[in-house]
Amino acid sequence: MKLLFFFLSLGAARAYDCPYCQPEQVHIAFGEKPNDIVLTWTTFNDTQGSYATFGKEQLTDQASGYSTLFRDGGKQRRELYIHRVTLRGLDYDTTYVYNVGSEFGMSERFSFHVPPAGNDIKVRAAIYGDMGNRNAHSLSYLQEEAERGGFDLILHVGDFAYDMHDDDARVGDQFMRQIQPIASLVPYMTCPGNHEAAYNFSNYRARFSMPGGTESMFYSFDLGPVHFVSISTEYYYFFEWGARMLFEQFAWLQEDLTNANLPKNRAERPWIVLMGHRPMYCSNSDDIDCSLEYTRRGIPFIGLSLEPLLQQHGVDVVVWAHEHSYERSWPLYDGKVYNGSLDHPYTNPGAPVHVVTGSAGCQENHSLFNATRPQWSAFRTEAYGYTRLQAERAQLYFEQVDVEQGGKVVDGFRVVKDRHGAYRYD
Repeated sequence: MKLLFFFLSLGAARAYDCPYCQPEQVHIAFGEKPNDIVLTWTTFNDTQGSYATFGKEQLTDQASGYSTLFRDGGKQRRELYIHRVTLRGLDYDTTYVYNVGSEFGMSERFSFHVPPAGNDIKVRAAIYGDMGNRNAHSLSYLQEEAERGGFDLILHVGDFAYDMHDDDARVGDQFMRQIQPIASLVPYMTCPGNHEAAYNFSNYRARFSMPGGTESMFYSFDLGPVHFVSISTEYYYFFEWGARMLFEQFAWLQEDLTNANLPKNRAERPWIVLMGHRPMYCSNSDDIDCSLEYTRRGIPFIGLSLEPLLQQHGVDVVVWAHEHSYERSWPLYDGKVYNGSLDHPYTNPGAPVHVVTGSAGCQENHSLFNATRPQWSAFRTEAYGYTRLQAERAQLYFEQVDVEQGGKVVDGFRVVKDRHGAYRYD
């Protein structure tokens, strides 16, 4: 009865031609808090309203939002309407069902689970980058694991669809439909990659809803014992376009990491995990970006190097993509290895650990490695796959899933610390 009144209150259906008003490309993300969930979807006509119905077992509650017209930069100037509704103050550790739409059409029913409250929970994430709508080898494995309740969030570390703007943004539509079974179920947290650059990164900024705002390319959020940080490495490589934003991001990142590293905050939430698309370190034979070292050493004559910030604020693990392979470093700073000990290199490590995980699968296939592995490289594989993270107060555990071997775990490492904070090199 409550829902019936809600829709009747919208008034009788207007005489409005709306042939493409059915919601699609539904995905969710965390809002400003873990129990704020942002629902995002697309229509191809203006529905003159954006609504969600939701509840713990039945669709008993309603929330309204807004839509934004997105005009793609291609020749056809295609128009899409991106809708957003935020569900605020949900109950922790609770499963909700929901659907989205308008008086002209509602989606099928989806569900998501709000994580438990507090900082002592286990957080489970899937991490990967560089997944296209063609050759997406990891997608079926990710979907199966997500549907079994294996993940609390997804971290997609740049490069979507290959490319979202192609065919006047129709490739972007196809990709968003492909990931809907995962992204409608688990918060899909992202950062931009180089393949999003077209038309001022407009497809990326329009389609995804991150905690920093509807068009933010850098942001952070807290979940359990982890402070997650997402940045855009692309400002370093599209400097003429992104100079102002690079300075803004750098100042923001300094403030964000300073706050996260305060003793009281580190006591509550000990781990800091940062993600960005282009890696500081890699040993691939087609490498260009790691050799340029813009993110590691800064832009010539300008600076703004990121690596000292990782050291100063005790960032524990840095996750990258861009190279279509997986590579794990030893604890590493300024090209030097700082293992905790010979037998336990990741116990009380003396530097951040770098993980490159860009092998989810796309039409550009594998990135090959140099024949000689550098001293800092602990493990590497060219096989398609994705990374799992299990974060607890006492440890971070990472493992790499090889989907070419049917989901076999081919690598794993555990970061354990007695003390969190800046690394010292006296």
